[in-house]
Amino acid sequence: MEKIVKGVMHFRQNVYPEHKDLFGTLATGQSPDVLFITCSDSRIDPNLLTGTNPGDLFICRNAGNVIPPHSNQTGGMTASIEYAVAVLGVRHIIVCGHTDCGAIKGALDMSSVEGLPHVKEWLGHCRSAMEIVRERHSIPCSHGIDAEHLNEAIEENVLQQVQHMRTHPIVAAKLATGKVEIHGWVYDIKKGAVRCCSHNDSEFRDFEEQYAEIISRL
Repeated sequence: MEKIVKGVMHFRQNVYPEHKDLFGTLATGQSPDVLFITCSDSRIDPNLLTGTNPGDLFICRNAGNVIPPHSNQTGGMTASIEYAVAVLGVRHIIVCGHTDCGAIKGALDMSSVEGLPHVKEWLGHCRSAMEIVRERHSIPCSHGIDAEHLNEAIEENVLQQVQHMRTHPIVAAKLATGKVEIHGWVYDIKKGAVRCCSHNDSEFRDFEEQYAEIISRL
């Protein structure tokens, strides 16, 4: 806790005064352009990764960067997505997974979360991704999926969560009218690299290749 207290003191004494005008503007509202959905993993800092400031990203975090398919049962993710798209008017939605993801490790071997009923139920939203990996490698249902398939499962999970995002009515409406774009990312913690896909893709590409047109304008 000492580190946290020291950090808050540093913020109040040094960071806040330097950005006082920005915080003054943010005090009365927000208008982020991006809904950034990522894992709760402590190793990921969305603002650090994207070089953004407070107010730039509307951030949602949970174990496994999961987006439950739309249903009539309200949940935190469903409400946050609806608010971000319908009220804040975000133009881009980024679903960001990461290497060495503990949630996907659990989804690969559900016996490892047997004593965690809520975690087990939550990871059920990753099942389609795990089944795709299983089918691709002809792994019988009676067998677990080896850790060697972890990175593949992480990418596949992002692809499936992007598809879940499309089931949300407000997102479907904005996609149909070209008012929102969905991006799938996987952040490599060790390399500091990002692999990407769009909502219509089934494969990931290097960041520089995916966003070559934008990079050329920088």
